[in-house]
Parts: sequence; structure tokens; C-alpha cells
Amino acid sequence: MDMFTSVEFWIAVGQIIMIDILLGGDNAVVIALACRKLPAKQRTQGILWGTAGAIVLRIVLIFFALQLLAIPFLKIVGALLLVWIGVKLLVPDHEEGHGSIEGSEKLWGAVKTVIVADFVMSVDNVIAIAGAAESSGTGHSMALVIFGVLVSIPIIVWGSQMVLKLMDRYPIIITLGGMLLGWIAGTMIVTDPVLANPEVMPQAPKLHASDMLRYAAGTAGALLVLLIGKWLVARQARQAMPAALPAPAIAAGQLRSVLLPVDGSAPSLRGVEQVLALRNELRDPQALKVHLLNVQRPVSGDVSSFLTHQTLDEYYTERSDEAMAPALAAFKAAGLQPEVHRHVGAPGTTIAEVAQSQECGLIVMGARGLGAAGAALLGSATQEAIAQATVPVLVVK
Repeated sequence: MDMFTSVEFWIAVGQIIMIDILLGGDNAVVIALACRKLPAKQRTQGILWGTAGAIVLRIVLIFFALQLLAIPFLKIVGALLLVWIGVKLLVPDHEEGHGSIEGSEKLWGAVKTVIVADFVMSVDNVIAIAGAAESSGTGHSMALVIFGVLVSIPIIVWGSQMVLKLMDRYPIIITLGGMLLGWIAGTMIVTDPVLANPEVMPQAPKLHASDMLRYAAGTAGALLVLLIGKWLVARQARQAMPAALPAPAIAAGQLRSVLLPVDGSAPSLRGVEQVLALRNELRDPQALKVHLLNVQRPVSGDVSSFLTHQTLDEYYTERSDEAMAPALAAFKAAGLQPEVHRHVGAPGTTIAEVAQSQECGLIVMGARGLGAAGAALLGSATQEAIAQATVPVLVVK
């Protein structure tokens, strides 16, 4: 029981929980959608039985992964995979085709779907958790795995919508999660038996795996994931933007069309207030057309390969309607009916594209006050939209 008094143990537990929450969000989407057509009384049973099967399966897979990490070079391979997984976390994903799952109307059909989907989608999760547990240096790797998984899985299942909303509203969570995977990758490489064990391949150069070296390698891995991810996001944004059209000419007092992106957060509601205030200042308030936009981040290709296009469309629509409801209520109270747009993609790029396609003269966005440096480092839809838009962007804080 001395492990529960170890600082290293609790740091590793925290890492495992964060990994499970970040990489398990897609699994939670599949669980929810696979059980959505069950009768109300069976829905909870389907989620519980499916999750229980997924937990047992995941622990078994991680047990074997821990054994395999003792084989020379496998930690290096696992570390490279973690860097790739971390970069994928930072780069907006795209759907890669669709499966045939719409949600089963029978309990055991839904349970089977949950377990099979979790098995297929858990490779990244298993590698990351095994790496975090093994690199902790506590000597209690399996206990860490069991404890961390048991704590985090219920959070994913019952708090999945909250977790997904938090990741949408605070991209810093995703950024830090990707950097955490890079940190684990760095510490894994320097502890591979080939580099750290004098008895394994004695002819190979050896490293003294001191705490200083592990911290340096972890920092390097975290920064590598961040830099590669940011570079790929910037390149993807450049490729996605169509040829720039001339910005609409706006004479003083002649603003005709404004784009307002919203996500249901308090800052986006401040944007609603700003648009209403602008409208009241115009000579002809009725002439102002408001375009209300919500952008949903796409689920991973793994999720889309399990679910039908219709099921995913329903999922995106439900989340989008929920995010836009407060803004629509505010506009309704003011007697204004905006034109609604729902899109799936990278928020900043999509905002700029919609503003251009709808010939908007102004974009109004609520900001969370990260500051220019923090937004540039950690990711901000506002900063991305400002960089890519061909029209002015009014930022409301």
C-alpha cells in the first residue's frame, strides 16, 4: 500500500486519466450512439455491460503491451507511434468513410457493438497508457493501469458530453494532451532496453537514464508534437482556403451582413449582444442580415468508420442545435431571425470560408481572453479566423 503515498504514483495516475479522457472521447461517442435506439430501461444496461466488457478487454490488452515493452526497440517504436498520435490529436481530423452502425434495438447487439468498437479504437489508448505506467518508475505498472482505467472510464461514459464540450471550448486541453503524449514518448525512448540496459546489445551506445535526461527527453517530445502539429494545422488551413475574393465594400453606416460564430459559451453570447448593439446603431436596422454559425469539430476517422453518415449527421445536428440555442433565444427576444449555418470542420478556417461565401462585411467573435501569445501557442479559433478572413473581425471580450 506504500504506492498510494508515492508522488510518482499519483502523477502517473493523473497522466493515465488524462490520456483516457482525451483518447476515449471518441469511444464515448460510439457507446452513446450504439445504445441510442434501445428502450429507456435497457439503455443504461447496454452502456454498463458494454463499458464493463470494454474495461476488461482494455486491461488485458495493456497487460500484454506492458510485457512487450520489455523487448528491445519496442519502446522506441511505441514512442514514435505516440508522437504520431499526439500530432493527430492537434490536427483536425476528417471522416474517412462510414460504417453500417445506426444503433441496435437489441441489448446484446448494442453491447457487442460497444466492445468491438472499443477493441478496434483502443490501440492508441493502450500504447499511451502502457507507456505512462511503465515510464513512471514506480514498479507498480499493472496496479497503475487498473486504477487509472477504473477511475477514468466512468468519467468518459457519463461525462462524455461535458468532456467533449470542454475540449471544443478550450482547445488548450487538446494541445496539452498532445504534448503529454509527446512527453511520454520522450521518456520511453531513453528507457528502451537497447539504450538503457548494458546487458542488452552491449555494442549499442548506452544512456544513463537519470531524472535530468528523462525530463529533457520528455520536454523535447512535448515540443516536437506541438511544433509538428502547429505546422500541419497551418499547412492544412492554407490548402483548405479557396482563392480569396475581394472583400465587400462597406461604406460608413452601410453594413449589410454580419457573421456571428457561436458555441454556447458566455463569450459567444457577448458576441450576440454586440451584434444587437451594432444593429441598433445602423440607420436601417432591418436591412442587417445576421448569419449565425456553429462549427462542430469532426469526430475521428475511427468513429466514422463504425457509424453511418446519417447517424453522424444526427449527432452533429443535435450538438449544434444545443450550442446555438442560447443565441437563437436572445435574437428571438429581440425580434430578429438570423440565418443559421451548421458546419463540421476546423473552426477558424470554416469561419473564414463561410464569411467569404456569404459575402459578410464583418465577423463578430467572442474571445476568452487568452491573449495573443497564449492564443498563438495553445490554439484559438479567433486567431485562426483573423489570420484567414478577408473581412474585418470584431473581437468581443
